[in-house]
This record gives sequence, structure tokens and C-alpha cells, in this order.
Amino acid sequence: MRERWFGATGRRVPEIIVEGDVDVSEALVLDAPESEALRRAHAEGRPVVVRAATAEEVKAALARPEVAAALVSDRSLLDIDLTELTYG
Repeated sequence: MRERWFGATGRRVPEIIVEGDVDVSEALVLDAPESEALRRAHAEGRPVVVRAATAEEVKAALARPEVAAALVSDRSLLDIDLTELTYG
């Protein structure tokens, strides 16, 4: 399981998180990986989490280095192969 830094908290979290499995209450939770709020939160050291419903949305969220994790409700998305999805 690949992990990422959770903002400036000093914690690492899985790059794909199922809702409810990890406390993300201190994070900025967004529905899309493109926003000025994302850039501000990252600059402040606040973790950024993006909701994703499909493998493509997970890929788009994790393509942004500011994003700590993709937040999913479908456990099957934990098994996606991001390398294969990205590079074929």
C-alpha cells in the first residue's frame, strides 16, 4: 500500500482511503482536484483530500502532488493499479 504525507502533520496515510477508515477531519476535503482552496491549504501545510468515485477520478486526484489522498466509498477502488492506469 502506497502512502503519502498528510500535509504538515508528520503523519503518512494511504494514498487511497475508504471513507470512515481514516480520520480526515483536519483535512480540506474537496470534490475536485482543481481549486484555489487546494493551493492555499497546501501552502499552509493543511492536508488535502479529494473525493473520487471512479478509477479515473482517483488517478486525477493523485496526479496532484498537493493531494494527500483520494477518498473513496467503493472498496474495490483500493485495488486499482495506478501504474497500469497511468502508463498502460
